Amino acid sequence: MIKSSVSNCPVPTEQQPLNEYEELKTSWLFRDCALNWREQITKMLWIWALSWVVAGPVAAASFAPHKHIAQFILCGAAGASIGVVLALVRLYLGWFYISDRLFSPTVFYEESGWYDGQTWTKPEDVLNRDRLIATYE
Repeated sequence: MIKSSVSNCPVPTEQQPLNEYEELKTSWLFRDCALNWREQITKMLWIWALSWVVAGPVAAASFAPHKHIAQFILCGAAGASIGVVLALVRLYLGWFYISDRLFSPTVFYEESGWYDGQTWTKPEDVLNRDRLIATYE
């Protein structure tokens, strides 16, 4: 985690937007966003293939593969595509959340639990740094 440049920042280290960004950037699904298109498509194809573990039996229960092979393949492929769509939605929501926290002039944080949330206004230098990171990375 990156140490905050603001000495009086009341936001816990793990809830600071820059640290959340660094943590997200190194997590399993999100770290591959820096890959080229071919590697990203390969990863999505792996997710699609693994989704067949669930979609295949459901499609086989709906359409007997030995009688209705076309319907089985189409239904299984469509069902497996749900896994890819969920992964893409998760990617979008994760990056949107972090981008929103980096661009925002205030940071909502929790000190010890869900019931004691606070808001901290970023100083100008921290706001500029966060916006620069959100814009260019």
